[in-house]
Amino acid sequence: MDVERINIYRRLRDFKVPATVLDNIFSSDKDSMVLIKAFRSLKKDGYQEDQAADEISKMIFKELQIEPDHLKEE
Repeated sequence: MDVERINIYRRLRDFKVPATVLDNIFSSDKDSMVLIKAFRSLKKDGYQEDQAADEISKMIFKELQIEPDHLKEE
């Protein structure tokens, strides 16, 4: 298993990206490489791993037009 892929997957799950969405992304080599390159780019720009995951999770939610569970009011 690729440790970097697992790390990114887990960090995005920490920011409530649904597992089904991540499974879909990581099942495609093309999509997973886009995600990994974006994560690496953010880290290179000085983001911590959690910050990078937060930014990417926001992009995923925006692209899919879904509201993250952790932002819903109870």
